[in-house]
Amino acid sequence: MEKREDNGDVKVVGGVGSNSKFPLSFWEMAVASTVLLGFVVGLLVVYLTMPASDYSFLKLPRSLQELQILRVHLEDYTSDYTAQVLLGYCMVYIFMQTFMIPGTVFMSLLAGSLFGVFKGVALVVFNATAGASSCYFLSKLIGRPIVFSLWPDKLQFFQNQVAKRRDGLLNYMLFLRLTPTLPNTFINLASPIVDVPYHIFFLATIIGLIPAAYVTVRAGLALGELRSLGDLYDFNSIATLFFIGVVSVTPTLVSKSKS
Repeated sequence: MEKREDNGDVKVVGGVGSNSKFPLSFWEMAVASTVLLGFVVGLLVVYLTMPASDYSFLKLPRSLQELQILRVHLEDYTSDYTAQVLLGYCMVYIFMQTFMIPGTVFMSLLAGSLFGVFKGVALVVFNATAGASSCYFLSKLIGRPIVFSLWPDKLQFFQNQVAKRRDGLLNYMLFLRLTPTLPNTFINLASPIVDVPYHIFFLATIIGLIPAAYVTVRAGLALGELRSLGDLYDFNSIATLFFIGVVSVTPTLVSKSKS
């Protein structure tokens, strides 16, 4: 529910699900349940089919040095237990994305190092979209107080922009995904609260994450040469992402100027 104030701003009062008994639709529950079931089954399969060994090296990397050590150990397993490594990788990535655990950039680099550019980009985009969707559904259930307490100003700005751009919402969401205008974590959490439909959220995520995923995965091919995360995005890479983002939102701006 929205309340329009005298200055034209839109203030979120009721919100998603305020007029329904349960905030998730049948299809949203089906998607969320499928992701959760896949996560549990995947981890169980990996656990039951991997050989007995010392897995003390398995931990979420917090630096490039830790990531390089993890890559060295996983290379041997990737050739002999490809399916298990893939499943484990997907489950960890989706879990991190769902619960907003920092470090998915390291997972994207690892995808490029272990699987190459084509498979790596497909993996990252798939997992990032699945994880973002899980975060969207989770936020729709319990995320409102979190977003209100952490990002009240950003939420107001996002609500206003979504309300103004209903006719070209996909273009606007693509722009946000392609550029660092708003953090991806915030977008995942706030989108259901400001009534961004899931199909718009899904399309913008799966398409909009491809350019950045390509840049990061490709950098993973030369993981040993990276000295800091700042090496990932040079001026040309950032300028290219901004250009693509501006192009994505241009049709909306043009149509508004003609109306």
